Amino acid sequence: MQHQRPKIVDVARLAGVSTATVSRVLSNPQIVNAETRRLVEEAIRQTGYRLNHAARNLRHRRTGGVVALVPNLSNSFFSQILAGMAAVLAPAGYNLLVADTRAEGGASILRYAEPSRADGLIVLDGSLPAEGLARRVPVVLACEWIPGFAAPRVKIDNRQAAQMAVEHLIALGHRQIAHVAGPVGNVLTDARLAGTELALKAHGLPPPRVFPGDFTLASGQRAGAAWLALPPGERPTAVFLASDEMACGFIGEVQHSGLTVPRDVSVMGFDDIELVAHMTPALSTIHQPRNAIGRHAAQRLLDRIGGDEGSEDTVLPVELVLRGSTAPPRG
Repeated sequence: MQHQRPKIVDVARLAGVSTATVSRVLSNPQIVNAETRRLVEEAIRQTGYRLNHAARNLRHRRTGGVVALVPNLSNSFFSQILAGMAAVLAPAGYNLLVADTRAEGGASILRYAEPSRADGLIVLDGSLPAEGLARRVPVVLACEWIPGFAAPRVKIDNRQAAQMAVEHLIALGHRQIAHVAGPVGNVLTDARLAGTELALKAHGLPPPRVFPGDFTLASGQRAGAAWLALPPGERPTAVFLASDEMACGFIGEVQHSGLTVPRDVSVMGFDDIELVAHMTPALSTIHQPRNAIGRHAAQRLLDRIGGDEGSEDTVLPVELVLRGSTAPPRG
């Protein structure tokens, strides 16, 4: 004898609530009080009810997918952010799709902003055009942001974090501090450079010598070569790089020349990706709560899909992580 599959009405009857309440617990649990949610979840467990996501998406004209637009998937910085997103989206019945904006190009990437392709977007690329994203599907911005585009932003205070990093180098006794910047025109580049300049100015120190970069290993290596090309007496004794990947490239170039870190130059990174704790020396850096950024961004998007029109920012705290790559200057 074949048993009939449990229905939502069975869950509602056992929990003593309406089917609408059961539906809210399944699709938007944060708006349901804790006791009602507990009763419904217990009824789901007892009945063995399973939500038919495909049928629900068809009824609500949804795709069941959320797209994350990432500027460079080869950058390991994004791994924990995407993992945090998936951890929130999967239990809510959404598939996480990822698109590389650098590989696909700004114009073609905007096809993901169509309701027929995705129920919402999490945008991690601040260079995308605001007009292409407006009024199509719910959008949340994470890490980077698009000037003039009104949407919830989940981020850190990049300027304050950069100040924290440079303050550490100043406290060690460094007075000549360089900065390796990110891509020209990037909002993170501008904020981290501004924080560097503010910290130096607050201590009456000259502005930083700025080397160009683009958040990649190769640009960090080029910055290392540029630092080495300076006369030894003119080399800054400490370098703050706007990303850990660049810091790795910089340290590699310096070490290949026969110099050592931090004996010959202190190096400070930004992000705290997994690799840098295992380098020799291990990298001092700014820890970004990347998994939490992904989780908060995904939850904010679910809220917007559920009808929440709020656009306030979520600013998460950072941490100064001190390891072996920074030390007082020689002499």
